[in-house]
Amino acid sequence: MKLHDLQPSEGSTHRKKIVGRGIGGKGGKTAGRGTKGQKARRQIPAGFEGGQLPLLQRIPKLKGFTNPFRVEYTPVNLDALSVLGLSDVTPEVLAANGLIRNKDLVKILGRGTLSTKMNVSAHAFSASAKAAIEASGGTTTQVPLPFAVRPPASGNQHQNR
Repeated sequence: MKLHDLQPSEGSTHRKKIVGRGIGGKGGKTAGRGTKGQKARRQIPAGFEGGQLPLLQRIPKLKGFTNPFRVEYTPVNLDALSVLGLSDVTPEVLAANGLIRNKDLVKILGRGTLSTKMNVSAHAFSASAKAAIEASGGTTTQVPLPFAVRPPASGNQHQNR
């Protein structure tokens, strides 16, 4: 069977009823709409609520905008680093251990404590994380971001207007 062989089963489809073509036969004169009233005269526009202020006009407009150049970091806390038990930590090591996705930007945050000396490389550090790593005798190295000035814009030309 091929795509051009497909067709609806016998009797499952019906021709559209043609109405409003004179007085002969069914569907003439009022064309099945009854007599008088709003529904007999014309179609009611979508969203019309009988004169009541429509829902789309009742709700407030969306304020603000979405910044297309937002830099989004994947957070990794110190307690997650201490569970790894490694002396050198880089974004590649974190991706290999499943803490981040590959090519994610990493920010080290200060929840938890470090008991061993650790050399950490990441794209960003919180002040408390940097202080805790250096207090335990380790070093922090900031990895340069993969873009020069700002990241490529997310979304499309019709967003954020």
